Amino acid sequence: MSDFTSSFWPIFITVIALGGIFGCALVLWLTSKIKVVSASGDNTSGHVWDEDIREMNNTLPRWWVGMFVITIVFSLFYLAAYPGLGNFAGKLGWTQNNQYDKEVASANQALEPLYAKFAALSIEDLAKNTEAQAIGERLFMNNCAQCHGSDARGSRGFPNLTDNDWIHGGSPEKIHETLVNGRIGMMPPLAAAVGTAEDVKNVANYVLTLSGSIADSGRAGLGKEKFAVCAACHGAEGKGNQDIGAPNLSDNIWLHGAGEAAIIKRVNEGKVNQMPAWKDKFTPEQIRVLTAYVWGISNNK
Repeated sequence: MSDFTSSFWPIFITVIALGGIFGCALVLWLTSKIKVVSASGDNTSGHVWDEDIREMNNTLPRWWVGMFVITIVFSLFYLAAYPGLGNFAGKLGWTQNNQYDKEVASANQALEPLYAKFAALSIEDLAKNTEAQAIGERLFMNNCAQCHGSDARGSRGFPNLTDNDWIHGGSPEKIHETLVNGRIGMMPPLAAAVGTAEDVKNVANYVLTLSGSIADSGRAGLGKEKFAVCAACHGAEGKGNQDIGAPNLSDNIWLHGAGEAAIIKRVNEGKVNQMPAWKDKFTPEQIRVLTAYVWGISNNK
């Protein structure tokens, strides 16, 4: 309920919840007081079907009334103990987040003996261990495949993890660092620094020549000097800089699309990409196994 920006909705939900409970109690009380008396005085409602089927006007069974009362009382105690009345958190302080954290902690504790036997293995050896790889694959499929794909080959904007083209480095240490801390990749808009729209187009064609792609050689020649603006991060030869996460422009692998138009778009608009940090979700042992899995799919071929 804390996500609501207006106090109306918590109050509305509280009124609906309590109104329903007390409404049921009122109906129960009214039915116990109202009794239909038929003209014949034979304890029927006066309704007859198929000539001889009569509707009786008996009182509700005591066991049924008792169960109904118990249900009403239980619901009041439940709403006092647990969240359910608008912003009221409940006297027991239960939350779904705390419940989730407890269940995850319990599951991780149960798995500690399993991960303990991996502790003595290096990342390289873990990448060859069938059991560790099976665990790593499940961790990847449940948490990483949404962006990088079930085959880890990525898609536009999400790196391919099965090749050896790494933005921040593909060593076990770098992969572990990336999983723990996440990454934020940022290229600022550089059109103003490069010059005119023609200059941007010339630079785009020069960038294409770095990877041997088809380009306008005349424009590429004019764009070489302007590429100095880009070389500050990508290097004079466009081979990138893993220390700052500047991609290699000379390998013909394009994270955000290939071709002149795609490069011009990046120069004009820049780009911000973010991979979340996983240190708060995974245990150190899980991150280590996942590191071995990611390293393995790009090296054990």
